[in-house]
Amino acid sequence: MDNRRKRKLTFFTIGLIFLLSGVEYAVILPTIWKYLQTLDAAPYFLGLALSAFSLSGLLTGPLFGHWSDRTRTTKKIILFANLFEMIGNVMYFMGFSKWLLLSSRLVAGIGTGAGSAIFGFLTRSTSPEDRATAFAAVMACRQAGLLIGPAFNIFLRLCDFQLGPFMVNKYTAPGLFMCLMWTLLQVAVIFMYWDLPPLEKGKAKGSVTSQCRQEENDRGLVEEDNDEEKPLMGSEELGGSYGSVVASNPPGYDSPSASNATLNQISPPLSPVPPESPASSSPFKNFSISQEFMREEVVVLLAAQFITLFNQTALETMVTPMTQKYFNYGELENSVMYCLCGVEVIAGFLFVRWLSQRVAERVVLAIGLAICNISAVWCIIFLAKPLGAFQWQLTEFIIGVFLQVLGLPFVAVAQVSLFSKITSEKTQGFSQGVRRSVGGLATILGPLWAAGLTENLYIMMGVMMALLVMITVMLAFSYDRLVAPATEEQVDDSDNCG
Repeated sequence: MDNRRKRKLTFFTIGLIFLLSGVEYAVILPTIWKYLQTLDAAPYFLGLALSAFSLSGLLTGPLFGHWSDRTRTTKKIILFANLFEMIGNVMYFMGFSKWLLLSSRLVAGIGTGAGSAIFGFLTRSTSPEDRATAFAAVMACRQAGLLIGPAFNIFLRLCDFQLGPFMVNKYTAPGLFMCLMWTLLQVAVIFMYWDLPPLEKGKAKGSVTSQCRQEENDRGLVEEDNDEEKPLMGSEELGGSYGSVVASNPPGYDSPSASNATLNQISPPLSPVPPESPASSSPFKNFSISQEFMREEVVVLLAAQFITLFNQTALETMVTPMTQKYFNYGELENSVMYCLCGVEVIAGFLFVRWLSQRVAERVVLAIGLAICNISAVWCIIFLAKPLGAFQWQLTEFIIGVFLQVLGLPFVAVAQVSLFSKITSEKTQGFSQGVRRSVGGLATILGPLWAAGLTENLYIMMGVMMALLVMITVMLAFSYDRLVAPATEEQVDDSDNCG
């Protein structure tokens, strides 16, 4: 099988992984609260169960990324991480007690840590020009999973039968269904996923090498024109070239060592020095966390990751109680609303994928933050205390949600693509794990913040607006630094052309 086909199948499998992660979220979230109620769980258990999933992914992301950086492989990591998804969903299906259900989400969340290794793999196997496009496609796959996930609940809610000692109903069926899905994905990873070699370095070195060859050819043409003016033997050759020292000997005496040295200088060594293997040197040699992550541009991107996810999850937590209070929405109406939001997000990722090929990522990031700021102002004015009759309130709500969802793809794709370029490629898996951990922390704190302020929306949205203003100011001051630095290898190779 040629490399091009392997590459396509590998990227297709990565899309399936993120698709299933979105499906799992959309399948389990609508029923987990009522599932906990059947197990006599207190209301706070819902927050614990949702936070447990994010917490375990937050902790394991850097570990899986570190593993990927050291071994330069991701296939084994994905297969290992998927085992936790399978085991966690089996525990969710069994559901003997609320504590088992809580533990199931904690175990399943470990599997999400493989995402950092996958993003590190994408960074190493794509060129900087195509990286934003690849990240947008992967993120769109997850949003597609969120969109089609509710469709699976249509038949899962009809399940009502016995499977050995376990009861399969609309609450336990999602766990069994996702276990089967992750098992099928395990087979797909085994047969359709390859650890592709890095492409970036090869392309960079190839371009520099061709440039050097062109310069050498140009020099050769000049030297051929001046050959007649050169002496048959230069002064360096008479006195020993490359800084060698030639001892003075009596006339008629030829030194063997001098002859050998001359031969060694004229003829290249018979056995070339083998290149250094990637595994011989650790990617974390001379690595410093403070130097890597405490730089101005890195802090800005991590702050953008945290603030946008914090605001998104806070609004998601607030939306359902708000629609029930003002519009008397039920499960059907909320499901339709989430599906429409999913369509908008997918369309947004496709547009950002097109836009990122024409403008720089920092421009895309600025556009996204501008939309988010407009959305926050709209929400404070019209959603904190809806005005007018029912039709006006519904219109105000739809516009606010539309603007909030519209800005997400711009910020998400731009910050992850820029982050992959301004951090070291050798430790990209660990760096992506840190980035995803920051996002995981936001998804834990966002719902907790919103849940306690559903009756004080001015305070909740005011803090969200303040965070957006802060990251916008940070972006403005650091805008010039949000560019991909020139690689050291290209600079060194270009210097060595002479």
